[in-house]
Amino acid sequence: MKVGVLTVALYDRNRKDAMEYLKNLGVEAVEIGCGGHPGDIHCKPSVLLNDDAELQKFKNDVFGNGLQISALSCHGNPVHPNKEVAEKFHREFIDTILLAEKLGVDTVVGFSGCPGDCPESRFPNWVTCPWPGEFLSVLHYQWNEVLIPYWKKTAEFAKKHGVNKICLEMHPGFCVYNPETLLKLRAAVGDVIGANFDPSHLMWQGIDPVEAIKVLGDAIYFVHGKDVRLDKANIAKNGVLDTKPYSDIMNRAWAFRTLGYGHDSKVWKDIISMLRIVGYDGVISIEHEDSLMTSQEGLSKAVAFLKDVLIKDEVTDTWWA
Repeated sequence: MKVGVLTVALYDRNRKDAMEYLKNLGVEAVEIGCGGHPGDIHCKPSVLLNDDAELQKFKNDVFGNGLQISALSCHGNPVHPNKEVAEKFHREFIDTILLAEKLGVDTVVGFSGCPGDCPESRFPNWVTCPWPGEFLSVLHYQWNEVLIPYWKKTAEFAKKHGVNKICLEMHPGFCVYNPETLLKLRAAVGDVIGANFDPSHLMWQGIDPVEAIKVLGDAIYFVHGKDVRLDKANIAKNGVLDTKPYSDIMNRAWAFRTLGYGHDSKVWKDIISMLRIVGYDGVISIEHEDSLMTSQEGLSKAVAFLKDVLIKDEVTDTWWA
């Protein structure tokens, strides 16, 4: 396994400086944001796809520092009911696929997205319960008329351009938010769809990440290193669904934290071990979203923590047995 970083956390540094900083920190691979909600501060596909000189500069900045590109990411909502919003996110995702092809990268990370409740909707509608019955009608529309057709078409496009791993982050607010919904979409679309396994989003929902890894197995195509702290007192009063600002840590049910500040090393060692058991031996890409730490402090602490819990060497035999 390798230590990686989603580079959008270094939004205040230019690409060259960001890559040098990460290399000196001991990072081995980078996941580079190409659009969607996190933005494209270090990589603008619309430019790089049309300017060979700029593409070469990009390669020099990344590969010149000895870094591997683990994935390109574009976290948006390409099935948004507002057609203009959907088209923007879709175009960015398509450009990300085309750039991945040029770079020889076969892995793209994103969200499944969430449609509205009907063709005339203006905003997404995330369904979380089966009653009243109209919610099930909404789900039927979202999955069968929007989500599955969209991803079937996009998956075929991706495969034609050398991207055989579309890694969807299981994120509440979108149709794919847990192992069950990830596997449902994968069954409908094909194995080009896999999971970007981010334990933090599962933990706050009450999902055991080790059990989730067992369920997903070889459908795990990419992994984010991000922690979350659960506030048991606030959860006891109001549950885990929380719309308060992320900065209101004192009153929230949960808050994203740097690795090791939400769960101790034993929890993460169990996660890493189960990933190894199911056959994942790729990059753990640190995503920094800790409101209490700067990107620099959060990343440096996360890298040091991850180095301690990762399993690096390949096991060739159980010599003691």
